[in-house]
Amino acid sequence: MSILVREEEKQDYRRVEEITRLAFSYPGRIERGGIGCPYEHWMVNELRRRDGILPLSLVATECSGETEELVGHIICSKAEVRTENGVIPVLNMGPISVLPECQRRGVGKTLIYAMIEKAKKLDYGAILFFGRPEYYPQFGFKEAAEFGVADAEGYNYPSFMGMELIPGYLKEARGGKFYESDIYNDELNRETVRAFDEQFRKGE
Repeated sequence: MSILVREEEKQDYRRVEEITRLAFSYPGRIERGGIGCPYEHWMVNELRRRDGILPLSLVATECSGETEELVGHIICSKAEVRTENGVIPVLNMGPISVLPECQRRGVGKTLIYAMIEKAKKLDYGAILFFGRPEYYPQFGFKEAAEFGVADAEGYNYPSFMGMELIPGYLKEARGGKFYESDIYNDELNRETVRAFDEQFRKGE
């Protein structure tokens, strides 16, 4: 069975949101005091809805004969590094979703490599995002501190990572802070997410 990656199409939207919700549903989410439901499927929906913030969205399919099944998704939104001298546009990657039963088959890796190559072809300069530091270095990501970039609060830590797609692109970003969309603020969007999730709960 082969994995193919293509650009997301409108007819994929609902299935992508279902896959994202399943990928991020896990025991203990409610108990930890979060919003009580997956958050990332709303993020994907909202990133599409807001004009000008979504440059890249790819899906992975598994093909067997003439049958094609949607099994994964990756998305990049526009973000920026703010410095004393101005603003440097970058991409923010995520969420990345794979159907639970299709995980550990290389779907996620295929999506990430495809996204990096697509972003390079479109002349984006860099990707900055928050993710698992034990996983993403295999793709070439480094701690953002190596580029001299901090998060919006001025902090650095292993899960804040980046990659230059154009060599030297982040040279002028040293000393800057990374700002992503407020879509990623679960405190700000908590009630909206709960309301959005109700439409997925009806069939459970």
